[in-house]
Amino acid sequence: MAKYDYDLFTIGAGSGGVRASRVAASYGAKVAIAEERYLGGTCVNVGCIPKKLLVYASHFREDFEDAAGFGWMVGKRSVDWARLIANKNTEIQRLNGVYQRLLETARVEILRGRAEILDAHTVVVGENRYSAEYILISTGSWPTVPEIPGAEHAITSNEAFYLPSLPRRIIIVGGGYIGVEFASIFHGLGVEVSQLYRGPLFLRGFDDDVRETLAEEMRKKGIDLRFQTSIARIEKAAGELRATLTGERALETDAVMFATGRHPNSRGIHPERGGVQLNANGAVIVDAFSRTSAPNIYAVGDCTDRMMLTPMAIAEGRAVAETLFNNNPMKAKRGSATARSTFTGAASDRSSTRCPGAMR
Repeated sequence: MAKYDYDLFTIGAGSGGVRASRVAASYGAKVAIAEERYLGGTCVNVGCIPKKLLVYASHFREDFEDAAGFGWMVGKRSVDWARLIANKNTEIQRLNGVYQRLLETARVEILRGRAEILDAHTVVVGENRYSAEYILISTGSWPTVPEIPGAEHAITSNEAFYLPSLPRRIIIVGGGYIGVEFASIFHGLGVEVSQLYRGPLFLRGFDDDVRETLAEEMRKKGIDLRFQTSIARIEKAAGELRATLTGERALETDAVMFATGRHPNSRGIHPERGGVQLNANGAVIVDAFSRTSAPNIYAVGDCTDRMMLTPMAIAEGRAVAETLFNNNPMKAKRGSATARSTFTGAASDRSSTRCPGAMR
């Protein structure tokens, strides 16, 4: 009789968790994966894939303008936001189905619901308890919202993909690539955009020439960039928002979006009950093999706050499966943040690094 219900119990069906589960199952392990939201994680549902679809949509504004110069007669045009979002949702649902079939084909049992750790070998999902020799935490990350008065009136990238209507005006707060991308997306769709960043120039860590040139080009296009500026408070009145900026200046707007970073989404599953240590940011502390302070519990992806990139989560997930179930100890390399995952101990599975899907 088996000592445990499963050889591997994975919490979170994002890129890393799905890859680890499928590879482990291919080596004969009995695997279950629990997910409370959507299969595919951030990348598929509220990350790179839907963002790319909105980027494509936002490009057409300038494409129409360019077409006239090449003799095309382009008439009145407008964005049907509801249709765009509906088509985006259809594509994401298709990809959710792809992930489900991949897991089912690999004979990984899918459990729908919130999983919590009870002890080093026990997980509860709803009212059901499950035991496992190994537990893998792959719960991803979540957008961070500053604690300011009125923050509840703002949205993040999560909600931006499901807005019921396109705002006429929006303030984007944050100077990372997510903030820059959404500022460009909304501007391309005809929204009046103001982007705020607390530092002297956005995209900190990028090449300075790129940062300066991009800021110049965005301003040429009509995006209101305000550096060394942030929001002190947000108030809602008369169907609009009033954002008071640092220095007590104010902007009226229809929406405020915070793109101010992401934090590990780990505390709610109670990893400490299994003897897993977290750092001050809530990240699961792991070694080079993705093993936590509990010898039989591992963690991969954004929840470890090492490198929040889909290819790295995939690389880490596969490495865990190789280490535990193929007698092939493996570390995921972290040199350069490229789109190709590389491994120590085995050849790279290059096909795994591409985000699937495009709107049809």
